[in-house]
Amino acid sequence: MDDRRHLVSAAAAAALTEYTFRHPLNPKAEIHLRALSALAGLERIGLTLARLPAGRESFAYHYHHGEEEFLYVISGRGIAEIGDEKIEVGPGDVMMFPAPSPGHNLRNPFDVDLVYLMGGERRGIEVAEFPRHGKRAVIDRNGFHFVDVADLKPFSSRSE
Repeated sequence: MDDRRHLVSAAAAAALTEYTFRHPLNPKAEIHLRALSALAGLERIGLTLARLPAGRESFAYHYHHGEEEFLYVISGRGIAEIGDEKIEVGPGDVMMFPAPSPGHNLRNPFDVDLVYLMGGERRGIEVAEFPRHGKRAVIDRNGFHFVDVADLKPFSSRSE
């Protein structure tokens, strides 16, 4: 067995294809990602190198029901929205979100890219809330599935 697969070198990370994610609920969202965890064969933990260009946001304001996540700022500056607060973040700052987490999002109003590590659990199924949009997402290996929270109906297994 090659033990080197457990080390992701800076050169290997730089050689990864960067893909762009634009969140369907936020037209300002544009984040460029490199999936580091796949290089080492991780399946239960996701670790991604993220680059957020100037003037863009990471996702849409959201929170998670079951998965914990973190963000570690490598370079640049951003504004983290956590709950009702807006906090400037920079190199060395870490944001950690237990589950269920407070609502959060990250934006870059500055003139240089914001680069950070984004990591967390990858369960089989996760539920995320987008309270400003009235949406709930069920996330599985096949992608995001949005529902309108107003359309959800209570269910009881008890017969009355």
